[in-house]
Amino acid sequence: MIFDIVRADGMQAIISIVFAYAVILFVAFPIHECSHAFMAKLLGDDTAFRQNRVTLNPIAHLDVLGTIGILLCGIGWAKPVPVNPTRARKVSARAAMALTAAAGPVSNILMSLIFVIIAKLVLVLGGADTTMFYVYFAFISAARINVSLAVFNLLPIPPFDGSRILLVFLKEKTYFKIMQYEQYIMIGILILLWTNILDIPLTFLNNAVMSFLDLITRFII
Repeated sequence: MIFDIVRADGMQAIISIVFAYAVILFVAFPIHECSHAFMAKLLGDDTAFRQNRVTLNPIAHLDVLGTIGILLCGIGWAKPVPVNPTRARKVSARAAMALTAAAGPVSNILMSLIFVIIAKLVLVLGGADTTMFYVYFAFISAARINVSLAVFNLLPIPPFDGSRILLVFLKEKTYFKIMQYEQYIMIGILILLWTNILDIPLTFLNNAVMSFLDLITRFII
């Protein structure tokens, strides 16, 4: 996945990929997982809070195998945040699960919006300077990485956040029947990623979100 986000030649490609690794492991993943934990705490579920997951410290959120996957083949994951929606006191368990799940992708979209705004301000304030262009490129790359993570996690199939949001619209019996096959579905998704079958739909959705972010920030340029 990461190699589809940054495309360049030679040294620029190496720098871009290293930068992408840093953004994913030390910015996107921690904020995504912390947002899950923080939303759960707001709703009354302190499961993640008691395990010190309401933090931006990357060490608390990085999964060993997921990190290795990112570094070796560009596909990986963070350590899932433990939640117990039945402990939520402010909303129903179904709503708590959906809101907690949605918090992660929403945080990535908001980060992308911030990065796009900063990138455009760099162009406005820095002019046509070559250094400023590379700074602009860095922030746009960070925005794309976060959009990609958000879109990927919003897929309405287990084990992604989108499947937890889907719980609101499905009967519990149907939802838990689907969740019984979560491990097999995950294996299928990994195969689809490694064979690039998902590239076209994911790229289309990523570009659509980036175009929307560009549209709502056109007041800057």
